[in-house]
Amino acid sequence: MPGAESKLMVQPQAMPADQMPLPEQNRDRVKDFKTNPVRAALEDPVSTFSIDVDTASYSFVRRSLREGALPQADTVRVEEMINYFPYDWKGPDSASIPFNSTVSVMPTPWNERTRLMHVAIKGFDAKPAEQPKANLVFLIDVSGSMNEQDKLPLLQSAFRLLVNKLKPDDTVSIVTYAGDAGTVLEPTKVSEKDKILNAIDTLAPGGSTAGEAGIRQAYRLAQKSFVNDGINRVMLATDGDFNVGQTDDDDLKRLIEKERKTGVFLSVFGFGRGNLNDQMMQAIAQNGNGTAAYIDTLAEAEKVLVEDASSTLFTIAKDVKIQVEFNPQKVSEYRLIGYETRALNREDFNNDRIDAGEIGSGHSVTAIYEITPKDSGGEKIDPLRYGQAAVNNGGVANADEYAFVKIRYKLPNEDASKLITTPVTSANEVAGFDQASIDQRFSVAVAAFGQKLRDEDATAKFGYDKIIEIATAARGADPFGYRSEFLSLVRLASALGGNR
Repeated sequence: MPGAESKLMVQPQAMPADQMPLPEQNRDRVKDFKTNPVRAALEDPVSTFSIDVDTASYSFVRRSLREGALPQADTVRVEEMINYFPYDWKGPDSASIPFNSTVSVMPTPWNERTRLMHVAIKGFDAKPAEQPKANLVFLIDVSGSMNEQDKLPLLQSAFRLLVNKLKPDDTVSIVTYAGDAGTVLEPTKVSEKDKILNAIDTLAPGGSTAGEAGIRQAYRLAQKSFVNDGINRVMLATDGDFNVGQTDDDDLKRLIEKERKTGVFLSVFGFGRGNLNDQMMQAIAQNGNGTAAYIDTLAEAEKVLVEDASSTLFTIAKDVKIQVEFNPQKVSEYRLIGYETRALNREDFNNDRIDAGEIGSGHSVTAIYEITPKDSGGEKIDPLRYGQAAVNNGGVANADEYAFVKIRYKLPNEDASKLITTPVTSANEVAGFDQASIDQRFSVAVAAFGQKLRDEDATAKFGYDKIIEIATAARGADPFGYRSEFLSLVRLASALGGNR
């Protein structure tokens, strides 16, 4: 049109397909596992497992939900979610007994025909003045993949928090690995704190990951400064695979099993996403008198390394195993909620050569069984046609017991185990779920949430709203806000999962 201003419309050109950026590949490695099945007490009355005080799974779940996605089922280890929270279980009266166990039987919120057998363990809480000297070796992954804000920079901040928590007589060494291993800091007293913090601050990423060489060097330094009757621990911080040297999980397990005999314990801290080898972390932590945590925020670093420093560093019992024998006269069926990756053979319980989990100062550990009382009508397994139990004495010994709980453990510097036993009778019963303690009810809410995230049959008809209701009523004092955060995560899962 005359006098009108001409406009040139520029169409954006499509980028050729071969030049388009590829979506970031997620190379996280997580061990898959099947949920514990329901077992018939008449056929299979004994359940055996190692305790688990790791907390990595809860942090995985939190990060996934905050990023707008329900977590992958195999990242949800229900016992790690339950044991993430501090509980005020009754502890032992003196350090001569490292922990106390409390067993309760209560109604199941998600199934009126079953009951929950709740096993609560509390470690002796050593006062700071009683805690021995610490000899710590920081084994830090500085490979190229650590060059992200939630990896090496977060790691450096986390370890600075820990150093500021230590006592002047404690010792810190630093080993890094990337391509090959190197000693950044020889054993140094925390009284020279500035020297240690400077060594942490000057770490820089680059190279591939020679984790095996780093582990060997870290254990050598730990031995060099070994403290008799003290805390001797390698603290491995990494985002992923050991892709130089021994890289097979089984080879690394054997290496760690050999090194644990030296009396040096292990902590494994995972950082970041996309390259995280949780499967390897679990393997070496479980086989090296170790624990595993996942640090996704500075607040989590403060929880693990400052608030929980005593339980993270100061071991009061190792190779702790639980074995429960159920009485078929009282219990038809049972299932252990969680601990799938910690299952042991029945004969492993009395074998002191078999490794199991450790308990730190003040640690709380919880295990929950869902049990079906005999003749309750809630059985899922048909009875055996020819399976009636026979006893020579014409009756069943201890027929009034639900179960018999045995806990076997070793003191940190001993190789022979000790045994604690607890019969579970009607005296352990809680009449109504609302009459259970605040901590018991909250731990059950977490157990329900973990099962819900794994899409397990038991909680299929138990909505997120019911979990929120239980957890809200059992929130308690919550000084650090952990339980309030849990409630927000359940709400996120409900929104993402449609409150299924």
